[in-house]
Amino acid sequence: MKIFILCGGLGTRLNFEGTLKAKPMVMVGKDPIIKHIIDNFSQQNFFEFVLCLGHKSETIVKYFLKKKNTKIIFKKKNYTKLKFKEKNTNIIIHLIYTGKNSGTGGRIKIAYKMLKLNEDIFMTYGDGLSNVKINKLIKFHYANNAIVTLTAVRPKERYGVIKINDNKISHFDNSKKKSNVYINGGFFVISKNAINLIKDKFTYWEDKPLKTIQKKKKLYAFKHDGFWHSLDTMKDKNDLNDLHNKKKFLWKIMN
Repeated sequence: MKIFILCGGLGTRLNFEGTLKAKPMVMVGKDPIIKHIIDNFSQQNFFEFVLCLGHKSETIVKYFLKKKNTKIIFKKKNYTKLKFKEKNTNIIIHLIYTGKNSGTGGRIKIAYKMLKLNEDIFMTYGDGLSNVKINKLIKFHYANNAIVTLTAVRPKERYGVIKINDNKISHFDNSKKKSNVYINGGFFVISKNAINLIKDKFTYWEDKPLKTIQKKKKLYAFKHDGFWHSLDTMKDKNDLNDLHNKKKFLWKIMN
């Protein structure tokens, strides 16, 4: 199964970094976050990736072209296919420019059509790290005959939580513990029929496509209570780098 990674976001909450590079190129330790994402998939025996590029796409293209043992399989306008070796394993990368202002769904469909695919795919965002077990997630998807399965995660509360009764604070918790609700953590299994619900390049995957599938009762949630962290702000970057510096690689799969 090919792994689609959405890499077109603007990174507007990353201060100056968002203007200089694509968000997946923000560093966690000595490597950009996109490298950590790809490493996690390849560790679980997934070796072919489709990077849906947008804002500052050239920063991602240059990064992969400069990697050791990289071979360009072919190159044309808006599409470069390359191969490189990582720990004696061949990694295939499809670098596809899907437009600067395209929606998340639009990026998926543009890349899907360019590759002339007719198959189920896996999709995630290029700014999130997790130790979700991909093969277990895929097995869950097919066991439930789902059209789409998303990974539901419990994030930490970003700020202190308060409860208010009659304008008085009745509860105060600044521990930033895990939330008691689930949110969309990305890491989707997408059946090929779902691609038809993406109408044009401006469609957002999280909007009409997912809502339509939800109404059909074919949108499933794979609950993941392990590590998950997105990189949206400078605080998120600092948190991930703090974990990396302490060698707490919580996003890695432990065998």
